[in-house]
Amino acid sequence: MIVRWVGRDVGAVFLAKGARTFCYGYLGILLPVYLADLGLSATGIGAFVTLTLAGSAALTWGIRAPAERLGPRAALVALAALSVVAAALLWLSREPWVIVAAAMAGNVAVGAGETGPFLSIEQVIIARAVAPAQRTTVLSAYNLLGYGAAAAGAASVALAAPRALFAGFLAAGLLQAVAYATLAPHRPVTRAAAPDGTVGAAMPVIRRIAALFALDSFAGGFVLQALVAYFLHARFGLELDALGRVFLVAQLLTAASLLLAPRLARAFGLLPTMVLTHLVSNVFLIGIAAAPTAGVAVALLFARQLLSQIDVPTRQAWVMSVVPDHAREAAATTTTLWRTTAQAVTPLATGWIMQSITLSAPFVLGGVLKIVYDLLLWHTFKTLQPSDDPADRPK
Repeated sequence: MIVRWVGRDVGAVFLAKGARTFCYGYLGILLPVYLADLGLSATGIGAFVTLTLAGSAALTWGIRAPAERLGPRAALVALAALSVVAAALLWLSREPWVIVAAAMAGNVAVGAGETGPFLSIEQVIIARAVAPAQRTTVLSAYNLLGYGAAAAGAASVALAAPRALFAGFLAAGLLQAVAYATLAPHRPVTRAAAPDGTVGAAMPVIRRIAALFALDSFAGGFVLQALVAYFLHARFGLELDALGRVFLVAQLLTAASLLLAPRLARAFGLLPTMVLTHLVSNVFLIGIAAAPTAGVAVALLFARQLLSQIDVPTRQAWVMSVVPDHAREAAATTTTLWRTTAQAVTPLATGWIMQSITLSAPFVLGGVLKIVYDLLLWHTFKTLQPSDDPADRPK
């Protein structure tokens, strides 16, 4: 059914998304273990995750102006070229600081889902390419592809040596560049909704949304996939082959849950779907802290993954629906930037907490803060209506 909606631009985005997230699926597991083998402590691993997210935030901030001025194609080709350079550095060096710098430059995902500049631009391309009634479904397919590809990547982590996997990341970067080069030329966006040609009128709502999304990401920084992988490795002794299987299943469960997002959104609305599924998933997250065995911890992780990412396509569709078309780059990059920046703060503290207090404490901290976010999101935006933008009207 998705074929009906996929034009050239959306098809290129889907191809790039699949190639990129396949590599993220194994890099998010490999790099913390690889760096630990090179001598980094838990605190060092936390610093690596923080710096990687800081690099992603910097790229998200830096790409907004080029994307608005030059269009998505030029911005995305430049980002893909940077990924190629990062992959080459990973392949060539065994110096920890070079590995960390390459992960920063390459926007390597260290969580269960993708954040950063690629995501912020690609969701705008999709929002403009499809009708509002189809937006949640196509964004669900976009995220489903990402999680499915990441699951396959996670399964491959123990099948090849690190240098071979880094070479795969390089090949994926080249494929992305080719896919992005096929995007349509830049067309200026109509700004009829803003007489002064700016996004100023939309920014108060965008900042309020971004502030709450930042709280969610700050909490999520305690339980990023790379840190969960380290927790399972350090607490229960799971090695790369077992971790690969665990995160393969986790990603597949996440991917399958995305099939429910459009139906739930149609039945209950975007915001209620976001809040309820996310809240219940955080109860399971807190439960991981008390898990007595690896089996129980993994089962709770799976239960969480069944629900925790249903809010991703609904959140993306909701943000695109509540701002006018000319403000979508600003909304996507601002919310992604605030999310990534907030998420970058906590992993360094998480590494210290794991090492100095207890390995399981971050699951409680992250889960409680995420529940606070869910309640605040509902209270703040339950009356916010979609934007009446001409760009969203049937042509």
